[in-house]
Amino acid sequence: MFVYILFSDQRSRYYAGQTADIDKRLKRHNEGNVPSTRYGVPWKLVLQINVSNRSEALLLEQKIKKRGAKRYLDDHLGV
Repeated sequence: MFVYILFSDQRSRYYAGQTADIDKRLKRHNEGNVPSTRYGVPWKLVLQINVSNRSEALLLEQKIKKRGAKRYLDDHLGV
């Protein structure tokens, strides 16, 4: 499982999510098949974190969304 953060230059926005197949999921985002990201195409993968199971992925995704993806990146990666 992966938790990931995407960035859209077009909208200057971040998006956080979780998936088992990061390549397939990124492709779906960039094809406009995900309602919450359809208007930010193209999305760039800026962070992916490998976690051991879906429960851990969901908890981390919620933590990132609660804090805000940009703040999470600033806090944890010094970006």
